[in-house]
Amino acid sequence: MHEKSIELLNRAVAEEITALHQYMYFHFHCDDQGYDLLATLFKQTAIEEMIHVERLAERVLFLGGDVEMKASSDIKRVQEVDKMLEMARQMELDSARDYNLWANECSANADSVSKKLFEDLVVDEERHYDQFDNEMDNLKKFGERYLALQSIERSKNRGVGQAGA
Repeated sequence: MHEKSIELLNRAVAEEITALHQYMYFHFHCDDQGYDLLATLFKQTAIEEMIHVERLAERVLFLGGDVEMKASSDIKRVQEVDKMLEMARQMELDSARDYNLWANECSANADSVSKKLFEDLVVDEERHYDQFDNEMDNLKKFGERYLALQSIERSKNRGVGQAGA
């Protein structure tokens, strides 16, 4: 009865797992480069994507389906911050678009709970988009100085931590 919803929910699971992996990859590289603010943003977003996977999986199971725990694609080995942010922005934009469409499909198939779940996810994806868009604006406005300030701040914090030890 809810085959279409289960299919769409599992497609969303795959997209969210891909995003989770991609954002953790970005987190690792930003952290390695000393960009603490961006590293934290990517890590927090990955955690939210993991929560999305959980909510979607719970719904699939409730509808009597099985959760397909596979990513929709491999991670992209992007290590330049501007390209990370551009990619993250596009991923969130695509997710918001897809989830809006899928909410409508669930509604057309008399599944208002899955419809609402997708609508709730759109809110999160649009917020993520806005966060990445703001970071892109900061990078454009301040250039390499924006990244250098994050790296300097890390050095200062580590220096204070070592002095107090």
